[in-house]
Amino acid sequence: MTLSQEHSFPRQYARTQRFTLGAPRAFTVSPDGARAVFLRSASGTDRANALWVLDLEGPGPAGHERIAADPTALLAGAEEQLSAEERARRERSREGAGGIVGYAVDSAVELAAFALSGRLYAAELRAGTARQLPVRGPVIDPRPSPDGRHIAYAAGGALRVTGADGEGDRELAGPGPGEGEDVTYGLAEFIAAEEMSRTRGFWWSPESDRLLVARVDTSPVQRWWISDPAHPDREPVRVAYPATGTPNADVRLFLIGVEGAQGAGGADTERTEVVWDRARYPYLARVHWSSAGAPLLLVQSRDQRGQLYLAVDTETGATRTVHQDEDPAWLELSPGVPAWAPDGRLVRLADEGGARVLVVGDRALTGPQLHLRAVLDIGEQDVLVSASAGEEAGDPEIGQIHVYRVNELGVERVSSETGVHSAVRAGGVTVLVSSAPDTPGSSVQVLREGRPPVAVASYAEKPVLTARARLTEAGAHRIPSAVLLPTGYQESEGKLPVLLDPYGGPHGQRVVASQNAYLTSQWFADQGFAVIVADGRGTPGRSPAWEKSVNRNLLLSLDDQVEAVHALAERFPLDLGRVAIRGWSFGGYLAALGVLRRPDVFHAAVVGAPVTDLRLYDTHYQERYLGTPQEEPEVYARHSLVTDEGLSAPEEPARPMMIIHGLADDNVVVAHTLKLSAALLAAGRPHEVLPLTGVTHMTPQEQIAENLLLLQVDFLKRSLGMS
Repeated sequence: MTLSQEHSFPRQYARTQRFTLGAPRAFTVSPDGARAVFLRSASGTDRANALWVLDLEGPGPAGHERIAADPTALLAGAEEQLSAEERARRERSREGAGGIVGYAVDSAVELAAFALSGRLYAAELRAGTARQLPVRGPVIDPRPSPDGRHIAYAAGGALRVTGADGEGDRELAGPGPGEGEDVTYGLAEFIAAEEMSRTRGFWWSPESDRLLVARVDTSPVQRWWISDPAHPDREPVRVAYPATGTPNADVRLFLIGVEGAQGAGGADTERTEVVWDRARYPYLARVHWSSAGAPLLLVQSRDQRGQLYLAVDTETGATRTVHQDEDPAWLELSPGVPAWAPDGRLVRLADEGGARVLVVGDRALTGPQLHLRAVLDIGEQDVLVSASAGEEAGDPEIGQIHVYRVNELGVERVSSETGVHSAVRAGGVTVLVSSAPDTPGSSVQVLREGRPPVAVASYAEKPVLTARARLTEAGAHRIPSAVLLPTGYQESEGKLPVLLDPYGGPHGQRVVASQNAYLTSQWFADQGFAVIVADGRGTPGRSPAWEKSVNRNLLLSLDDQVEAVHALAERFPLDLGRVAIRGWSFGGYLAALGVLRRPDVFHAAVVGAPVTDLRLYDTHYQERYLGTPQEEPEVYARHSLVTDEGLSAPEEPARPMMIIHGLADDNVVVAHTLKLSAALLAAGRPHEVLPLTGVTHMTPQEQIAENLLLLQVDFLKRSLGMS
């Protein structure tokens, strides 16, 4: 096999970063509805995002787009330099693009702040000008105050603030005497960013006079070492990794005044600790601070079966409980909540009556016909949410996610076309981002009542192939599934070897009504496979019971892959004598589990970045589903692919495995693959290991990403006797 540019899709898929480059994203709408701000790169292969403004009001034509900040011009063509902290932030958010990858705005959406190459920039959005501010760096996560007078940012382990004009840069909070390098202010800890979707470490008050600032102390966390074997002259990187059953970082929260600050511990600094029962509720999961009420915290117990909604007294730092939740399995964290409605009522998502519903105050406004996914905006008259079909919906709408307006009078769908939709809203303007099963990429429409919609252009490349996924349900559990056959396949060609292509685990929905979601699966199908993507129990999007059925039993994920392939074989041309499975991360774990535990079903596996010894994965994720290894060692032994004794419950015959892992992965460390390979070798089981030098849990490098697909096809064909 020749690894070359002749294989057009793998090269295009890698070059375009899965066709995400050039697509507009990260929208913000001004409260007066006059403009929308967003990020977009100049083409489908350009990694550098620029900051754009879409003018909706004013002397010019509605829908006029203009650049507010161009990273190439701001850096004068120089290559972007990233600090270790910024690289870590991008790894946690799976950000593979460059240039301006994030920004924050003041309340009027007139001033934007962003970091570029470790420097702080401010952009005047009306004027369309941007300039660098002279502050200490490298700068992380800059955010303007609501009134636009100040910009706070993290640098060197401290939270700092400067005037929006670049004057008066100073430290607000930083490690004091005796705290050292293990203490940071204003940054999210690993667990929050990786597992809670909380990427922030500070929050402005609505009056712009104070901030809530997270203090993170990682000294209790065990240290691991990530080395680069390809460069033995380099020192290993020391990381604080909270493996399941071991200590987490200590996270505290402080109210800190802006005016008169002299630095951490300075006499003029207004600094008040926010107090709650951190021993019982150590996880700071959400922070919300708006003019509608006191600062609002969501804190969770370590087992994630209990959580408190706390209102903060900004004078004393004391907290009072607004609401309390408990669940025998776990409590799910959702985007956009908790928050205050403009009238002061608490807005949250809750699992009640067998459904995930929107609750405003004490009243649930949705029922089991919808499965709530996120709160997108909270207005005076309604709440904008995203949701998929619930268990009692008349149509399961497989893979679809829609946008709805909800209030006491009922529910109204905003998105109309089949597909996956999300939105942002402000000032009577809704930006609707949609992807559909029959067209590639995504489309953006700006909706204003009584006016024609405005489209935002996408520069993303059009794929060289078209995915033709058949969405269906399989088996007694009605497992959402997608089936892809080779382009132009005819029934006369007979049954096809099968490739299961799942993620299959919590928080990873793969069966979605979106064309681009299946491009790689279609490419594998075009190599001669019938490809199946199945979302079994534990995956999101259906009901709380569906998600939580894997409590202490993630092995149901494998059972459902087996159920799906057997059920689909009754309707599609599947050769059950030649079945392979491939996956990454949880999907890699699932692939290895398949050939080790069910070799009667699976005949080969591509195992990407797998978790193999579940004791080596992080606290917040692993303990949610399995408890701790100290309290439930048998659960960990049953679920792990390898234990201290070797392979866990392997079955015969041995099936071929290709195991792939990035050596720089700090999320699923390469020790997982090394332990699996050693156990396979000790058991006399042949396998292939593909170590990726310098690669993390993502594989953004173009040549690596391309060749990985080609090598997988070669392995699968060899293993199934197709070549």
